[in-house]
Amino acid sequence: MHKPSDAASLAPPLWQQLQACAHALQAVLQGRNHSQALSQVEPRLRPAAQALLFAVLRQWGRTLAVKKLLVQRQPSAEANALLCVGVALVLQEDQAMYPAHTLVSQLVEAAKRHPATKAQAAFINACVRRLLREREVLIAQTNSLPSAQWNAPEWWIQALRRDHPDDWQTLLKASLQAAPMAVRVNTRLISREALQSQWQAQGIASDQAGEVGLLLHQARGVHSLPGFEQGLWSVQDLGAQLAAPTLLSGLQAAPGQRLRVLDACAAPGGKTAHLLELADAEVLALDIDAGRCQRIAENLHRLQLHAEVRAADAAQPSTWWNGQAFDAILLDAPCTASGIVRRHPDIPWLRRASDVAGLAQQQQALLRALWPLLKPGGRLLYCTCSLFKQEGQGQIDSFLVNNTQARLLPSPGQLKPASSANPAGVLDNGLRDHDGFFYALLERRLDA
Repeated sequence: MHKPSDAASLAPPLWQQLQACAHALQAVLQGRNHSQALSQVEPRLRPAAQALLFAVLRQWGRTLAVKKLLVQRQPSAEANALLCVGVALVLQEDQAMYPAHTLVSQLVEAAKRHPATKAQAAFINACVRRLLREREVLIAQTNSLPSAQWNAPEWWIQALRRDHPDDWQTLLKASLQAAPMAVRVNTRLISREALQSQWQAQGIASDQAGEVGLLLHQARGVHSLPGFEQGLWSVQDLGAQLAAPTLLSGLQAAPGQRLRVLDACAAPGGKTAHLLELADAEVLALDIDAGRCQRIAENLHRLQLHAEVRAADAAQPSTWWNGQAFDAILLDAPCTASGIVRRHPDIPWLRRASDVAGLAQQQQALLRALWPLLKPGGRLLYCTCSLFKQEGQGQIDSFLVNNTQARLLPSPGQLKPASSANPAGVLDNGLRDHDGFFYALLERRLDA
């Protein structure tokens, strides 16, 4: 008799994974982000639930449209979430995660096993089986809906089309793909070549990218990769790895002093750590949330680095600034995060069109508040993980018009997901694959 492997016997059954995914999806539909939603899932089910949830969210526009054709009356919240999971997974084309018959049987089992959905198991079964029979017809009936075609809200599609008329379709397609796993090597503790060789010896393949980055051929859990607990590396997108070197390049402290650097919106601390890995600087890391400040401190401790970490509102310097000007300021401003949808497929569905203008106002307030804290000759790097021009080039154009003390230095500009193009004139940096970011490096004139 065949005996299942330990791994197979320990893996939770698919119906439990589907239940967990539906539970997380229900939380997202109530306005929580995917991290908050998954935190409520049992730890042993969390990795599988996340994989399923991301697959569902990447089909969400089409799922909503098709479900509307299948269902005349909205079922209970619990049954609706489970049904949507089933519809989304059936709608997957060449990326189907499970055979159709397995998915249907396990979906029905998941419904039967939960008291809130038990009475609607037959209804869920009928809907999904109809979708299997009429899949192509139902898809064709929804093709005229932009939200179904592109799996994004219509306002989101229109905003990308307005801001990127030549490649909005490419950006939408890229957003539906899983992002690669990139790490930043802590070169204070180990060289990139040495870490890559260690991993290669253990069958972990990667490519060098950027100045200190490694791009893994296959994503892995951080604790399964050697060197994490020892602080040898951190997970960080290759686009995000541009922030620290862009800000610090060419800056020198006065003799006998260290650079004074402010990381104004620092959590979770990846860019703070990178600044410290590159320079013996005096770094103040701010975040408005005390809990997130704790995460910054934990990350720095793991990497054997030190900064002053303080919970404070960067837009209110009178509450935290001691009057000593900074040589450099990193403003990684709050934004829509429209450039990192590959990693956070819930973002388009949690945002509203009005959020763009609201966040732009917040970014403008931060720029105005922090600029006077910069020494003459000092630099401020403004960055967002956004693709919307109102949060990027538009923000900087407005600031420069209203501030004659500032001048724009060569900067990466708008980076687009999965593209190495740097339209502002930065030389090819070999990033290979990265998220969407906007970077603008501003210098305060010496005569200011």
